[in-house]
Amino acid sequence: MAVSHAFPDSPLAVTMGDPAGIGPDVTLAAWVRRQECALPPFFVIADPALLEARAALLGIDAPIARITRPEDAAAVFGMALPVLPLRSPLVPVVPGKPSVAHAGAIIESIEEAVSLTLTGRAAAVVTAPIAKFVLMETGFPHAGHTEFLAELAERHGHPPRPPVMLMASPRLKTVPVTVHIPLKEVFAALTREIIIDTARTTAEGLTRFFGVARPRLAICGLNPHAGENGALGHEETDIVAPAIERLRAEGIRASGPHPADTLFHDAARETYDAVLAMYHDQALIPFKTLAFDDGVNVTLGLPFIRTSPDHGTAFALAGTGQANPRSFAEALHLARRMAASAAEAGAEDRP
Repeated sequence: MAVSHAFPDSPLAVTMGDPAGIGPDVTLAAWVRRQECALPPFFVIADPALLEARAALLGIDAPIARITRPEDAAAVFGMALPVLPLRSPLVPVVPGKPSVAHAGAIIESIEEAVSLTLTGRAAAVVTAPIAKFVLMETGFPHAGHTEFLAELAERHGHPPRPPVMLMASPRLKTVPVTVHIPLKEVFAALTREIIIDTARTTAEGLTRFFGVARPRLAICGLNPHAGENGALGHEETDIVAPAIERLRAEGIRASGPHPADTLFHDAARETYDAVLAMYHDQALIPFKTLAFDDGVNVTLGLPFIRTSPDHGTAFALAGTGQANPRSFAEALHLARRMAASAAEAGAEDRP
């Protein structure tokens, strides 16, 4: 899928995330280190008072510049953190104390970031962490950012396409084929079609955004020992292996089914560009073990670029000064590189 309105020189749109979590903390900490980290210009869609209060609590010298349009962000970024205010101020925020009263502002920030990116006024969306239970208590129907972003793309007139969650770091790239569902539902949700669609989107994304000409995809089995030839389950022979055969017939370099317990050591990681795991923790446990501080969550299959730090809201750390901004900084850098790569790929696609 081509990325709509890819303007790599536009600033990055950063969402507020849950205001009671560490999103404000890592945003402020990253901005303070903008020069040493060579961060690309970005702006935050939030209540400026939230960031001013959190900066004061943390003892961070981070002037806040209220902007009225994204185009003003680059000019002030070197001197102050640009903030595009929400339409309505937040209700009071206590770090570490999530509140359903914040749900509307959290959603508004995401919606605005997507809208600005789809119209080219921002180069990409970088999302701060949210707590799904806070939003779900208000009737929010999605299990996470990934599903909501897909709905927003459709709302803006783009054909529906299942999004793919790619966890990316220099050491490992993993994709869970089934994502935010209970483990007991994985068996019913896992089909040949979902594996094939996920692999196609992953291969396309690795080429367009990461410069991998012919991606090598290692595909996990579902059961221990990849089913042990049917002794420990038939999903590998009935679902996974036929999907791999179809992908190979299409020219995609897919291998497997591989036992997951032998796929993530150093030598194994040299044999592929990304792993497709069958369920959430099969992908994220090895990834966060290897790349907890610098991993980035990327959503593929959308008509815009979205990255996020790979950690959650960490309410216990909010306002303490202990939150590590490295993953957030890596999400900013990767979003900028992806925007540049998408623009280059788009230029090559044009006659």
